[in-house]
Amino acid sequence: MRIDLHSHAIPRSIVAAIEADTEGFAAQVEGADGNRRMRHQQGYVYPLFDEFVDPAAKLAAMDRKGLDMSVVCTAPPMFYYWASVELAARAARLVNDGIAEFVAAAPDRLRGMASVPMQHPELAIAELERAVREHGFKAVEIGTTIEGVQLADPRFRPFLRRARDLDVLVFIHPYYVGSKAGLEDYYLTNLAGNPFDTTVAIANLIFSGALDELKGLKMLAAHGGGYLPYQIGRLVHGQKVREEPRVATTTSPKELLRSLYFDTVVFDAQALRYLVDVVGAGHVCLGTDAPFDMGDETPLDSLAAVEGLSPAERDEIGARNALMLLGEA
Repeated sequence: MRIDLHSHAIPRSIVAAIEADTEGFAAQVEGADGNRRMRHQQGYVYPLFDEFVDPAAKLAAMDRKGLDMSVVCTAPPMFYYWASVELAARAARLVNDGIAEFVAAAPDRLRGMASVPMQHPELAIAELERAVREHGFKAVEIGTTIEGVQLADPRFRPFLRRARDLDVLVFIHPYYVGSKAGLEDYYLTNLAGNPFDTTVAIANLIFSGALDELKGLKMLAAHGGGYLPYQIGRLVHGQKVREEPRVATTTSPKELLRSLYFDTVVFDAQALRYLVDVVGAGHVCLGTDAPFDMGDETPLDSLAAVEGLSPAERDEIGARNALMLLGEA
Protein backbone atom coordinates (compact mmCIF):
# COMPACT_ATOMS: atom_id res chain seq x y z
CA MET A 1 0.00 0.00 0.00
CA ARG A 2 1.23 3.53 -0.81
CA ILE A 3 -0.24 6.67 0.79
CA ASP A 4 0.35 10.28 -0.25
CA LEU A 5 0.29 12.44 2.87
CA HIS A 6 0.82 15.72 0.99
CA SER A 7 -1.81 16.29 -1.72
CA HIS A 8 -3.78 19.46 -2.43
CA ALA A 9 -7.33 20.36 -3.41
CA ILE A 10 -9.25 23.62 -3.83
CA PRO A 11 -12.87 22.58 -3.28
CA ARG A 12 -15.59 23.77 -5.60
CA SER A 13 -17.24 25.48 -2.63
CA ILE A 14 -14.43 28.01 -2.15
CA VAL A 15 -13.93 28.42 -5.90
CA ALA A 16 -17.61 29.31 -6.31
CA ALA A 17 -17.43 31.75 -3.40
CA ILE A 18 -14.43 33.49 -4.97
CA GLU A 19 -16.18 33.71 -8.33
CA ALA A 20 -19.22 35.28 -6.63
CA ASP A 21 -17.23 37.80 -4.54
CA THR A 22 -13.86 38.53 -6.12
CA GLU A 23 -13.31 41.71 -4.09
CA GLY A 24 -14.19 40.16 -0.76
CA PHE A 25 -11.92 37.16 -1.29
CA ALA A 26 -9.21 39.24 -3.03
CA ALA A 27 -8.96 36.68 -5.82
CA GLN A 28 -10.55 35.77 -9.11
CA VAL A 29 -10.86 32.83 -11.45
CA GLU A 30 -9.75 33.53 -15.01
CA GLY A 31 -10.25 31.53 -18.20
CA ALA A 32 -12.63 28.69 -18.91
CA ASP A 33 -12.85 24.92 -19.12
CA GLY A 34 -9.41 23.29 -18.86
CA ASN A 35 -7.51 26.59 -18.93
CA ARG A 36 -8.71 28.22 -15.74
CA ARG A 37 -6.32 29.81 -13.28
CA MET A 38 -6.58 31.45 -9.89
CA ARG A 39 -5.24 34.98 -9.50
CA HIS A 40 -4.81 36.51 -6.03
CA GLN A 41 -4.70 40.29 -5.63
CA GLN A 42 -1.40 39.95 -3.75
CA GLY A 43 0.19 38.66 -6.95
CA TYR A 44 0.16 34.85 -6.83
CA VAL A 45 -1.21 33.14 -9.96
CA TYR A 46 -1.48 29.39 -10.62
CA PRO A 47 -3.44 27.02 -12.90
CA LEU A 48 -6.69 25.71 -11.47
CA PHE A 49 -6.05 22.13 -12.56
CA ASP A 50 -8.98 19.71 -12.65
CA GLU A 51 -7.23 17.69 -9.93
CA PHE A 52 -7.73 20.60 -7.52
CA VAL A 53 -11.51 20.57 -7.81
CA ASP A 54 -12.56 17.17 -9.19
CA PRO A 55 -12.19 14.00 -7.09
CA ALA A 56 -12.27 11.89 -10.26
CA ALA A 57 -9.24 13.75 -11.60
CA LYS A 58 -7.45 13.28 -8.27
CA LEU A 59 -8.14 9.55 -8.36
CA ALA A 60 -6.94 9.30 -11.96
CA ALA A 61 -3.69 11.04 -11.02
CA MET A 62 -3.28 8.69 -8.06
CA ASP A 63 -3.77 5.70 -10.33
CA ARG A 64 -1.15 7.06 -12.72
CA LYS A 65 1.33 7.43 -9.86
CA GLY A 66 0.56 4.08 -8.23
CA LEU A 67 -0.97 5.57 -5.07
CA ASP A 68 -3.64 3.77 -3.07
CA MET A 69 -4.68 6.66 -0.81
CA SER A 70 -4.21 10.43 -0.61
CA VAL A 71 -4.71 12.72 2.37
CA VAL A 72 -6.06 15.92 0.85
CA CYS A 73 -5.43 19.43 2.18
CA THR A 74 -6.22 22.78 0.65
CA ALA A 75 -3.74 24.92 -1.28
CA PRO A 76 -2.02 27.37 1.12
CA PRO A 77 -3.39 30.53 -0.60
CA MET A 78 -6.78 29.39 0.74
CA PHE A 79 -5.58 29.91 4.34
CA TYR A 80 -6.81 33.55 4.27
CA TYR A 81 -4.61 34.47 7.24
CA TRP A 82 -4.91 38.15 6.36
CA ALA A 83 -8.70 38.15 6.63
CA SER A 84 -11.09 39.55 9.23
CA VAL A 85 -12.85 37.25 11.68
CA GLU A 86 -15.95 37.01 9.51
CA LEU A 87 -14.17 36.26 6.23
CA ALA A 88 -11.63 33.96 7.87
CA ALA A 89 -14.38 31.92 9.50
CA ARG A 90 -16.35 31.70 6.25
CA ALA A 91 -13.30 30.71 4.18
CA ALA A 92 -12.27 27.97 6.60
CA ARG A 93 -15.79 26.56 6.78
CA LEU A 94 -16.13 26.58 2.98
CA VAL A 95 -12.79 24.82 2.61
CA ASN A 96 -13.46 22.20 5.27
CA ASP A 97 -16.98 21.39 4.13
CA GLY A 98 -15.67 21.27 0.56
CA ILE A 99 -12.78 18.95 1.47
CA ALA A 100 -15.26 16.70 3.29
CA GLU A 101 -17.42 16.55 0.17
CA PHE A 102 -14.32 15.94 -1.98
CA VAL A 103 -13.11 12.93 0.02
CA ALA A 104 -16.64 11.53 0.37
CA ALA A 105 -16.50 10.80 -3.35
CA ALA A 106 -14.04 7.96 -2.61
CA PRO A 107 -13.95 7.25 1.13
CA ASP A 108 -11.81 4.16 0.64
CA ARG A 109 -9.05 6.15 -1.08
CA LEU A 110 -9.26 9.74 0.16
CA ARG A 111 -8.89 11.38 3.57
CA GLY A 112 -9.26 15.04 4.49
CA MET A 113 -7.23 17.64 6.37
CA ALA A 114 -8.79 20.66 8.00
CA SER A 115 -7.84 24.30 7.45
CA VAL A 116 -8.24 26.84 10.24
CA PRO A 117 -7.98 30.65 10.63
CA MET A 118 -4.76 30.71 12.67
CA GLN A 119 -4.70 34.53 12.95
CA HIS A 120 -7.70 34.16 15.27
CA PRO A 121 -6.53 31.35 17.60
CA GLU A 122 -9.80 30.85 19.48
CA LEU A 123 -11.68 30.63 16.20
CA ALA A 124 -9.03 28.22 14.89
CA ILE A 125 -9.62 25.92 17.84
CA ALA A 126 -13.38 26.05 17.35
CA GLU A 127 -13.10 25.27 13.63
CA LEU A 128 -10.68 22.40 14.28
CA GLU A 129 -13.08 20.92 16.80
CA ARG A 130 -15.94 21.25 14.30
CA ALA A 131 -13.92 19.60 11.52
CA VAL A 132 -13.03 16.69 13.81
CA ARG A 133 -16.57 16.36 15.17
CA GLU A 134 -18.56 16.80 11.94
CA HIS A 135 -16.17 15.46 9.31
CA GLY A 136 -13.96 13.07 11.24
CA PHE A 137 -10.75 14.76 10.08
CA LYS A 138 -7.59 13.39 11.72
CA ALA A 139 -5.23 16.10 10.42
CA VAL A 140 -5.00 19.87 10.03
CA GLU A 141 -2.83 21.93 7.69
CA ILE A 142 -1.42 25.25 8.96
CA GLY A 143 1.20 27.71 7.75
CA THR A 144 4.80 27.75 8.94
CA THR A 145 4.11 31.39 9.74
CA ILE A 146 0.91 33.37 10.15
CA GLU A 147 1.26 36.68 8.31
CA GLY A 148 4.90 36.89 9.41
CA VAL A 149 4.34 35.69 13.00
CA GLN A 150 6.21 32.52 13.90
CA LEU A 151 4.23 29.42 14.77
CA ALA A 152 6.29 29.21 17.97
CA ASP A 153 4.69 32.45 19.22
CA PRO A 154 2.86 31.83 22.52
CA ARG A 155 -0.45 33.00 21.05
CA PHE A 156 -0.62 29.78 18.98
CA ARG A 157 0.29 27.42 21.80
CA PRO A 158 -3.34 26.81 22.89
CA PHE A 159 -4.20 25.70 19.34
CA LEU A 160 -1.25 23.32 19.18
CA ARG A 161 -2.14 21.91 22.59
CA ARG A 162 -5.71 21.34 21.48
CA ALA A 163 -4.54 19.58 18.31
CA ARG A 164 -2.35 17.34 20.44
CA ASP A 165 -5.17 16.58 22.83
CA LEU A 166 -7.46 15.71 19.91
CA ASP A 167 -4.69 13.44 18.52
CA VAL A 168 -4.76 15.41 15.27
CA LEU A 169 -1.74 15.46 12.95
CA VAL A 170 -0.50 19.04 12.37
CA PHE A 171 0.92 19.50 8.87
CA ILE A 172 3.02 22.68 8.60
CA HIS A 173 3.29 24.11 5.10
CA PRO A 174 4.92 27.32 3.82
CA TYR A 175 2.47 30.05 2.97
CA TYR A 176 2.68 33.09 0.71
CA VAL A 177 0.49 34.83 -1.85
CA GLY A 178 2.84 37.67 -2.84
CA SER A 179 6.51 38.33 -3.49
CA LYS A 180 9.28 38.25 -0.87
CA ALA A 181 12.20 40.66 -0.68
CA GLY A 182 15.29 39.27 -2.35
CA LEU A 183 13.38 36.36 -3.88
CA GLU A 184 11.51 38.14 -6.65
CA ASP A 185 13.49 36.58 -9.52
CA TYR A 186 13.76 33.03 -10.86
CA TYR A 187 10.75 31.77 -8.84
CA LEU A 188 12.97 31.83 -5.75
CA THR A 189 9.94 32.70 -3.61
CA ASN A 190 9.04 29.04 -3.91
CA LEU A 191 12.32 27.34 -4.84
CA ALA A 192 14.34 28.80 -1.96
CA GLY A 193 11.78 30.69 0.13
CA ASN A 194 9.43 27.81 0.91
CA PRO A 195 12.12 25.51 2.36
CA PHE A 196 13.65 28.46 4.21
CA ASP A 197 10.32 29.29 5.87
CA THR A 198 10.00 25.71 7.10
CA THR A 199 13.59 25.75 8.36
CA VAL A 200 13.04 28.91 10.40
CA ALA A 201 9.68 27.69 11.73
CA ILE A 202 11.14 24.44 13.06
CA ALA A 203 14.19 26.18 14.51
CA ASN A 204 11.90 28.53 16.42
CA LEU A 205 9.74 25.64 17.63
CA ILE A 206 12.91 23.93 18.88
CA PHE A 207 14.59 26.81 20.67
CA SER A 208 11.40 28.38 22.06
CA GLY A 209 10.73 25.30 24.17
CA ALA A 210 7.46 24.71 22.29
CA LEU A 211 8.36 21.15 21.31
CA ASP A 212 9.41 20.38 24.89
CA GLU A 213 6.07 21.66 26.13
CA LEU A 214 4.05 19.90 23.42
CA LYS A 215 5.36 16.38 23.85
CA GLY A 216 3.05 13.98 22.06
CA LEU A 217 2.14 16.47 19.34
CA LYS A 218 2.20 14.83 15.89
CA MET A 219 3.72 17.37 13.49
CA LEU A 220 4.59 16.81 9.83
CA ALA A 221 6.87 19.25 7.98
CA ALA A 222 6.48 19.79 4.24
CA HIS A 223 9.23 19.45 1.64
CA GLY A 224 11.48 17.28 3.76
CA GLY A 225 11.63 19.84 6.55
CA GLY A 226 13.22 22.52 4.40
CA TYR A 227 16.96 22.89 4.98
CA LEU A 228 16.99 22.07 8.68
CA PRO A 229 17.63 18.29 8.65
CA TYR A 230 20.74 19.00 6.58
CA GLN A 231 22.01 21.74 8.93
CA ILE A 232 20.84 20.34 12.27
CA GLY A 233 24.46 20.01 13.36
CA ARG A 234 24.76 23.79 13.22
CA LEU A 235 21.90 24.14 15.70
CA VAL A 236 23.44 21.51 17.97
CA HIS A 237 26.80 23.29 17.87
CA GLY A 238 25.20 26.69 18.41
CA GLN A 239 23.38 25.48 21.50
CA LYS A 240 26.70 24.32 22.95
CA VAL A 241 28.69 27.51 22.35
CA ARG A 242 26.06 30.26 22.61
CA GLU A 243 23.81 31.32 25.47
CA GLU A 244 20.86 32.47 23.33
CA PRO A 245 19.72 29.01 22.15
CA ARG A 246 19.68 27.78 25.76
CA VAL A 247 17.32 30.44 27.13
CA ALA A 248 14.15 28.33 26.79
CA THR A 249 15.46 24.77 26.38
CA THR A 250 18.55 22.66 26.84
CA THR A 251 17.11 19.68 24.98
CA SER A 252 19.25 18.67 22.00
CA PRO A 253 17.93 20.16 18.74
CA LYS A 254 18.59 16.83 17.03
CA GLU A 255 16.44 15.02 19.59
CA LEU A 256 13.61 17.48 19.06
CA LEU A 257 13.98 17.27 15.28
CA ARG A 258 13.55 13.52 15.52
CA SER A 259 10.20 14.00 17.25
CA LEU A 260 8.80 15.46 14.02
CA TYR A 261 7.73 13.83 10.75
CA PHE A 262 8.78 14.77 7.23
CA ASP A 263 7.50 14.15 3.70
CA THR A 264 9.62 12.85 0.82
CA VAL A 265 9.24 15.89 -1.48
CA VAL A 266 12.97 16.68 -1.86
CA PHE A 267 13.59 15.56 -5.49
CA ASP A 268 16.96 13.97 -4.80
CA ALA A 269 17.67 10.40 -3.72
CA GLN A 270 20.79 11.36 -1.75
CA ALA A 271 18.91 14.08 0.12
CA LEU A 272 16.11 11.66 0.96
CA ARG A 273 18.63 9.03 2.08
CA TYR A 274 20.23 11.60 4.40
CA LEU A 275 16.85 12.62 5.80
CA VAL A 276 16.09 8.99 6.64
CA ASP A 277 19.53 8.61 8.23
CA VAL A 278 18.96 11.67 10.45
CA VAL A 279 15.38 11.12 11.63
CA GLY A 280 14.77 7.43 10.91
CA ALA A 281 12.47 5.72 8.41
CA GLY A 282 9.73 5.78 11.04
CA HIS A 283 9.52 9.57 10.71
CA VAL A 284 9.38 9.97 6.93
CA CYS A 285 6.16 9.78 4.88
CA LEU A 286 5.46 9.64 1.17
CA GLY A 287 4.31 12.93 -0.35
CA THR A 288 3.72 14.46 -3.79
CA ASP A 289 2.58 18.11 -3.37
CA ALA A 290 0.16 17.36 -6.23
CA PRO A 291 -1.02 18.88 -8.46
CA PHE A 292 1.37 21.85 -8.31
CA ASP A 293 4.20 21.88 -10.87
CA MET A 294 6.60 21.67 -7.91
CA GLY A 295 5.07 18.31 -7.03
CA ASP A 296 6.64 14.88 -7.42
CA GLU A 297 5.03 13.14 -10.40
CA THR A 298 6.85 9.86 -9.71
CA PRO A 299 6.82 9.41 -5.92
CA LEU A 300 7.29 5.65 -6.02
CA ASP A 301 10.31 6.01 -8.27
CA SER A 302 11.68 8.65 -5.89
CA LEU A 303 11.40 6.21 -3.01
CA ALA A 304 12.79 3.30 -5.04
CA ALA A 305 15.87 5.39 -5.96
CA VAL A 306 16.95 5.65 -2.30
CA GLU A 307 19.69 3.12 -1.74
CA GLY A 308 19.98 0.83 1.25
CA LEU A 309 16.41 0.90 2.53
CA SER A 310 15.03 -2.41 3.73
CA PRO A 311 11.59 -3.59 2.53
CA ALA A 312 10.26 -2.82 6.02
CA GLU A 313 11.63 0.74 5.87
CA ARG A 314 10.11 1.26 2.42
CA ASP A 315 6.75 0.12 3.77
CA GLU A 316 7.07 2.47 6.75
CA ILE A 317 7.71 5.43 4.48
CA GLY A 318 5.22 4.28 1.86
CA ALA A 319 2.22 3.78 4.12
CA ARG A 320 2.65 2.55 7.69
CA ASN A 321 3.77 5.88 9.14
CA ALA A 322 0.85 7.67 7.49
CA LEU A 323 -1.64 5.14 8.82
CA MET A 324 -0.20 5.53 12.32
CA LEU A 325 -0.38 9.33 12.15
CA LEU A 326 -4.01 9.12 11.00
CA GLY A 327 -4.90 6.65 13.76
CA GLU A 328 -5.64 3.90 11.25
CA ALA A 329 -2.71 1.60 11.92
